[in-house]
Amino acid sequence: MHVTYRMLFDLKDVIFDKEWFCKQKENFVLYEMQREVYKKGNIRYDITKLHGKMLGKEYNKTLGHYHPNNFPEIYEVLKGKAIYLLQRPFRINSRKIIHAIAIYAKKGDQIIIPPKYGHVTINPSRKTLEMANLVSTRFSSVYTPYKKFGGACYFYTKNGWVKNKNYEVAKLEEIKAKKVFKNNLKELLNHYKEIEWLDNPKNFPEKFLLKRI
Repeated sequence: MHVTYRMLFDLKDVIFDKEWFCKQKENFVLYEMQREVYKKGNIRYDITKLHGKMLGKEYNKTLGHYHPNNFPEIYEVLKGKAIYLLQRPFRINSRKIIHAIAIYAKKGDQIIIPPKYGHVTINPSRKTLEMANLVSTRFSSVYTPYKKFGGACYFYTKNGWVKNKNYEVAKLEEIKAKKVFKNNLKELLNHYKEIEWLDNPKNFPEKFLLKRI
Protein backbone atom coordinates (compact mmCIF):
# COMPACT_ATOMS: atom_id res chain seq x y z
CA MET A 1 0.00 0.00 0.00
CA HIS A 2 1.14 3.54 -0.69
CA VAL A 3 -0.50 6.79 0.36
CA THR A 4 -0.67 10.03 -1.62
CA TYR A 5 -2.31 13.35 -0.84
CA ARG A 6 -4.17 15.76 -3.10
CA MET A 7 -3.54 19.32 -2.00
CA LEU A 8 -5.55 22.50 -2.56
CA PHE A 9 -3.09 23.89 -5.08
CA ASP A 10 -3.31 20.64 -7.08
CA LEU A 11 -6.92 21.58 -7.89
CA LYS A 12 -6.18 25.15 -8.98
CA ASP A 13 -7.43 24.52 -12.54
CA VAL A 14 -10.78 23.02 -11.53
CA ILE A 15 -12.02 25.15 -8.62
CA PHE A 16 -15.24 27.13 -9.09
CA ASP A 17 -14.61 29.97 -6.63
CA LYS A 18 -11.51 31.57 -8.18
CA GLU A 19 -11.79 34.69 -6.02
CA TRP A 20 -11.60 32.59 -2.86
CA PHE A 21 -8.77 30.48 -4.24
CA CYS A 22 -6.61 33.50 -5.07
CA LYS A 23 -6.71 34.55 -1.42
CA GLN A 24 -5.46 31.21 -0.10
CA LYS A 25 -1.89 31.08 1.18
CA GLU A 26 -1.98 27.67 2.85
CA ASN A 27 -1.73 24.57 0.67
CA PHE A 28 -3.80 22.18 2.80
CA VAL A 29 -4.85 18.55 2.21
CA LEU A 30 -8.19 18.01 0.45
CA TYR A 31 -8.11 14.23 0.28
CA GLU A 32 -5.98 11.19 0.98
CA MET A 33 -5.62 8.23 -1.38
CA GLN A 34 -4.53 4.81 -0.11
CA ARG A 35 -3.56 2.78 -3.18
CA GLU A 36 -3.46 -1.03 -3.33
CA VAL A 37 -4.69 -1.64 0.20
CA TYR A 38 -5.53 -5.07 -1.22
CA LYS A 39 -4.91 -6.59 -4.63
CA LYS A 40 -5.90 -9.70 -6.54
CA GLY A 41 -4.65 -10.30 -10.05
CA ASN A 42 -4.78 -7.00 -11.89
CA ILE A 43 -7.54 -5.55 -9.69
CA ARG A 44 -6.70 -3.33 -6.75
CA TYR A 45 -8.75 -2.12 -3.77
CA ASP A 46 -8.16 1.51 -2.78
CA ILE A 47 -9.51 3.75 -0.04
CA THR A 48 -9.98 7.51 -0.41
CA LYS A 49 -10.74 9.95 2.41
CA LEU A 50 -12.26 13.23 1.22
CA HIS A 51 -12.31 15.82 3.97
CA GLY A 52 -15.39 17.88 4.86
CA LYS A 53 -14.07 21.24 3.70
CA MET A 54 -15.51 24.09 1.66
CA LEU A 55 -13.58 25.45 -1.32
CA GLY A 56 -15.09 28.88 -0.96
CA LYS A 57 -18.63 28.51 -2.33
CA GLU A 58 -18.00 24.97 -3.53
CA TYR A 59 -18.02 21.66 -1.67
CA ASN A 60 -14.82 19.65 -1.53
CA LYS A 61 -14.26 17.31 -4.46
CA THR A 62 -11.74 15.18 -6.31
CA LEU A 63 -9.86 16.53 -9.31
CA GLY A 64 -11.81 14.42 -11.79
CA HIS A 65 -10.53 12.00 -14.40
CA TYR A 66 -11.28 9.69 -17.31
CA HIS A 67 -10.07 6.13 -17.86
CA PRO A 68 -8.28 5.25 -21.12
CA ASN A 69 -9.45 2.27 -23.19
CA ASN A 70 -12.87 2.26 -21.52
CA PHE A 71 -11.81 0.71 -18.21
CA PRO A 72 -14.72 0.80 -15.70
CA GLU A 73 -14.56 1.20 -11.91
CA ILE A 74 -16.65 0.40 -8.82
CA TYR A 75 -17.03 2.66 -5.77
CA GLU A 76 -18.53 2.02 -2.35
CA VAL A 77 -19.26 4.55 0.40
CA LEU A 78 -17.75 3.39 3.69
CA LYS A 79 -18.51 6.49 5.78
CA GLY A 80 -20.38 9.72 5.14
CA LYS A 81 -22.19 10.85 2.00
CA ALA A 82 -21.06 11.34 -1.58
CA ILE A 83 -22.18 12.69 -4.91
CA TYR A 84 -20.65 11.01 -7.95
CA LEU A 85 -20.81 13.35 -10.94
CA LEU A 86 -20.41 11.38 -14.16
CA GLN A 87 -20.07 12.88 -17.62
CA ARG A 88 -19.82 11.30 -21.04
CA PRO A 89 -18.23 13.47 -23.72
CA PHE A 90 -19.01 13.31 -27.41
CA ARG A 91 -15.37 12.23 -27.69
CA ILE A 92 -12.39 12.56 -25.39
CA ASN A 93 -11.21 16.18 -25.01
CA SER A 94 -14.56 17.41 -26.37
CA ARG A 95 -16.44 20.24 -24.65
CA LYS A 96 -19.70 18.63 -25.72
CA ILE A 97 -21.15 16.40 -22.99
CA ILE A 98 -23.88 14.05 -24.22
CA HIS A 99 -24.84 12.76 -20.76
CA ALA A 100 -24.31 14.20 -17.27
CA ILE A 101 -25.61 12.44 -14.18
CA ALA A 102 -25.27 13.05 -10.43
CA ILE A 103 -25.55 9.94 -8.26
CA TYR A 104 -26.27 10.58 -4.58
CA ALA A 105 -24.82 7.91 -2.29
CA LYS A 106 -24.74 7.06 1.41
CA LYS A 107 -22.92 4.46 3.51
CA GLY A 108 -23.18 1.01 1.93
CA ASP A 109 -24.17 2.23 -1.53
CA GLN A 110 -22.16 1.10 -4.55
CA ILE A 111 -21.63 2.98 -7.80
CA ILE A 112 -20.38 1.63 -11.11
CA ILE A 113 -18.53 3.98 -13.43
CA PRO A 114 -19.26 2.63 -16.95
CA PRO A 115 -16.89 2.84 -19.91
CA LYS A 116 -16.53 6.25 -21.61
CA TYR A 117 -17.52 8.29 -18.52
CA GLY A 118 -15.35 10.70 -16.59
CA HIS A 119 -16.14 11.29 -12.95
CA VAL A 120 -15.70 13.58 -9.97
CA THR A 121 -16.55 12.68 -6.37
CA ILE A 122 -18.04 15.42 -4.17
CA ASN A 123 -18.32 15.48 -0.39
CA PRO A 124 -21.57 17.42 0.25
CA SER A 125 -21.06 17.65 4.02
CA ARG A 126 -18.70 18.84 6.74
CA LYS A 127 -17.85 15.27 7.75
CA THR A 128 -15.11 13.20 6.15
CA LEU A 129 -16.23 10.96 3.30
CA GLU A 130 -14.50 7.60 3.17
CA MET A 131 -14.94 5.42 0.11
CA ALA A 132 -13.42 2.30 -1.42
CA ASN A 133 -12.93 1.46 -5.06
CA LEU A 134 -12.04 -1.51 -7.23
CA VAL A 135 -10.19 -0.84 -10.46
CA SER A 136 -7.71 -2.42 -12.86
CA THR A 137 -4.01 -1.73 -12.37
CA ARG A 138 -3.41 -1.76 -16.13
CA PHE A 139 -3.93 1.95 -16.82
CA SER A 140 -3.27 5.45 -15.51
CA SER A 141 -6.07 7.97 -15.05
CA VAL A 142 -6.40 10.87 -17.51
CA TYR A 143 -6.80 14.27 -15.81
CA THR A 144 -6.06 16.64 -18.70
CA PRO A 145 -9.64 17.17 -19.99
CA TYR A 146 -10.86 18.25 -16.54
CA LYS A 147 -8.02 20.73 -16.21
CA LYS A 148 -8.51 21.96 -19.77
CA PHE A 149 -12.18 22.84 -19.22
CA GLY A 150 -11.85 24.18 -15.68
CA GLY A 151 -13.39 21.19 -13.91
CA ALA A 152 -16.43 19.00 -14.48
CA CYS A 153 -19.47 20.09 -16.49
CA TYR A 154 -21.22 21.14 -13.25
CA PHE A 155 -20.06 22.51 -9.89
CA TYR A 156 -21.82 21.66 -6.62
CA THR A 157 -22.05 24.80 -4.47
CA LYS A 158 -23.86 26.18 -1.41
CA ASN A 159 -26.57 27.31 -3.84
CA GLY A 160 -26.83 23.98 -5.64
CA TRP A 161 -25.61 22.97 -9.08
CA VAL A 162 -23.92 25.54 -11.32
CA LYS A 163 -23.21 24.76 -14.96
CA ASN A 164 -19.62 25.07 -16.14
CA LYS A 165 -19.77 27.53 -19.04
CA ASN A 166 -16.76 25.94 -20.71
CA TYR A 167 -18.93 22.99 -21.72
CA GLU A 168 -21.86 22.40 -24.01
CA VAL A 169 -23.95 20.22 -21.74
CA ALA A 170 -27.53 19.03 -21.41
CA LYS A 171 -29.64 19.13 -18.25
CA LEU A 172 -28.18 17.25 -15.31
CA GLU A 173 -29.86 13.94 -14.47
CA GLU A 174 -30.04 13.11 -10.75
CA ILE A 175 -30.57 9.66 -9.18
CA LYS A 176 -29.99 7.85 -5.89
CA ALA A 177 -27.42 5.09 -5.58
CA LYS A 178 -28.06 1.64 -4.16
CA LYS A 179 -26.17 -1.47 -3.16
CA VAL A 180 -25.34 -3.29 -6.40
CA PHE A 181 -23.66 -6.46 -5.13
CA LYS A 182 -24.46 -8.80 -2.24
CA ASN A 183 -20.90 -8.44 -1.01
CA ASN A 184 -18.93 -5.34 -0.13
CA LEU A 185 -15.99 -4.45 -2.37
CA LYS A 186 -13.36 -5.98 -0.10
CA GLU A 187 -15.23 -9.29 -0.19
CA LEU A 188 -15.70 -9.06 -3.97
CA LEU A 189 -11.96 -9.50 -4.43
CA ASN A 190 -12.52 -13.11 -3.35
CA HIS A 191 -15.22 -13.49 -6.02
CA TYR A 192 -12.98 -12.57 -8.94
CA LYS A 193 -15.26 -13.92 -11.67
CA GLU A 194 -17.95 -11.40 -10.67
CA ILE A 195 -15.61 -8.47 -11.29
CA GLU A 196 -13.17 -9.72 -13.92
CA TRP A 197 -14.71 -7.24 -16.37
CA LEU A 198 -12.91 -4.47 -14.48
CA ASP A 199 -9.74 -5.76 -16.12
CA ASN A 200 -11.43 -6.70 -19.42
CA PRO A 201 -13.67 -3.78 -20.49
CA LYS A 202 -14.94 -5.68 -23.54
CA ASN A 203 -16.81 -7.94 -21.11
CA PHE A 204 -18.53 -5.08 -19.28
CA PRO A 205 -22.06 -6.32 -18.35
CA GLU A 206 -24.82 -4.58 -20.29
CA LYS A 207 -26.99 -4.53 -17.16
CA PHE A 208 -24.61 -1.97 -15.64
CA LEU A 209 -24.82 0.48 -18.54
CA LEU A 210 -26.58 3.76 -17.78
CA LYS A 211 -29.95 3.39 -19.49
CA ARG A 212 -29.89 6.88 -20.95
CA ILE A 213 -27.17 5.97 -23.44
